Amino acid sequence: FLLMACAKALAEYPQFNVSLHSSGEYIIQKKYIHIGVAVATEAGLLVPVIRDVDKKSLWELAAEVVELSDKAKKRKLSPQEMQGGCFSISRLAALGGTGFIPIVSPPEVAILGVSRTDIKPVYIDGEFKPRKMLPFTLSYDHKAVNGLDGGLFATYLAKVLGDIRHLVL
Repeated sequence: FLLMACAKALAEYPQFNVSLHSSGEYIIQKKYIHIGVAVATEAGLLVPVIRDVDKKSLWELAAEVVELSDKAKKRKLSPQEMQGGCFSISRLAALGGTGFIPIVSPPEVAILGVSRTDIKPVYIDGEFKPRKMLPFTLSYDHKAVNGLDGGLFATYLAKVLGDIRHLVL
């Protein structure tokens, strides 16, 4: 769901679907949506890239994440499987905590840090109701993305994740 939601947000806010040229002089707009997924291995974090996320089903994405995660843990990823990302997702849910600040890996300009889902009381219609909350942090390079766009992207992503029916609309 995170991959699909991020792909939808990248399509809605294409200013995040860019890379910064190595000279730092200009921005390169991507015409595809490839998303890196951080995988913890004994050798440290490796980030295999899921290609054309916006064109795949939930089941295809899940199978590819499992396959690439397994390859990463066995240190069998090819260089091509770790290149070409437009955006990355890092998830520290297994460690707990309520948030963290992931570091953007150039030439990408943004990364989403996702923490553990937790049930929290939320005030709705005059009373507190239990709701599942998914804390996330969006880090981005201000040389390529301004703060307003960052806020709009994060708000849109929260909307999509808050009701996954938005993924098919």
